[in-house]
Amino acid sequence: MSWRAAFQDQARACRDLGSPFTATLLEGFANLGLPDGPIGARITSWPGDMSSNGASVPLRLAGALHGLVLEGKDPELTAVYPPHAPTEADLHKAACAAISRHESYIDQRLNDAPQTNEVARATALILAADALSERFGMPLVLSELGASAGLNLNFDRFRLCAPGGDCGPSDSPVILTPDWRSPAPKPHGFTVADRQGVDLSPRDPVAERLRLLSFIWPDQTARFARISAALDLAAAHPPRVDQADAINWLEARLPQHLDGRLHLVYHTVAWQYFPHPVQDRGEALLAEAGARATEETPLARLSMEADGQGPGAKLTLTLWPGGTEHDLGRFDFHGRWIDWIAPKL
Repeated sequence: MSWRAAFQDQARACRDLGSPFTATLLEGFANLGLPDGPIGARITSWPGDMSSNGASVPLRLAGALHGLVLEGKDPELTAVYPPHAPTEADLHKAACAAISRHESYIDQRLNDAPQTNEVARATALILAADALSERFGMPLVLSELGASAGLNLNFDRFRLCAPGGDCGPSDSPVILTPDWRSPAPKPHGFTVADRQGVDLSPRDPVAERLRLLSFIWPDQTARFARISAALDLAAAHPPRVDQADAINWLEARLPQHLDGRLHLVYHTVAWQYFPHPVQDRGEALLAEAGARATEETPLARLSMEADGQGPGAKLTLTLWPGGTEHDLGRFDFHGRWIDWIAPKL
């Protein structure tokens, strides 16, 4: 895929996911070109797949520019960012000028793969945890693969609003209000006994707050506020995220004796980026651990990943003993809506 096609493809995705501003920014580069100089040269000669299926270079650049705004480094660029609504030409001109003024900053930021830490995905985590707790009546041990800053390790501290009854602390600063495209289950309640995550490049939710927020699209103010609240919560309740290969980490974590607790392994839009041999090894490890699971030491895996079908991502819960797979429906990548299928566990 050419660099222009990668920018156009990402622009379409941004527009579909509710960010016309980011779509206009990326379309401007695709239609009008990148600025002359080292940044433009680096992007146009990027090795490998720069699309959203690979390095996500368009979102790296968008995050870098938003970083300039959030860090107060470029007033001229800030003047065309939301709540302003510039034309494609004016936005492109301002963005190119900012890139030229801050080449070193942009170049460094292009090394960072986007990490959105989308806490609205926690809706699926809450619903699955609640269903598992209702079935087993056990505290949960959480293991998140691809946890980034670990914001979703705190999902039991979020509040999910649902027609069937809200779930989570009433005073939570993180409030989830998805559009329900299916009946919402009545909440049962669950507890978390332990939580840990893993990521190749974990982020500190305090020290890297602005960097994490820079990957939130500037015109999505509700999403920005929600993730800001989750960062505040992570500062008060720091999640543990180990820096390691996810499957190597999982291999060491799965054999731990958890009598009387349910081990929930989950990943949201992460597994699909693991190389196929790594995925195969992870599947084998989970199957081996599942074969050891009992009613007193159950194991569950929740997957929220793209499957090429759409809309949104597929939700799947696998439960051991037994290895039964449950279709939980579909979920918007940014958590705007959910089409939930209550599992019969």
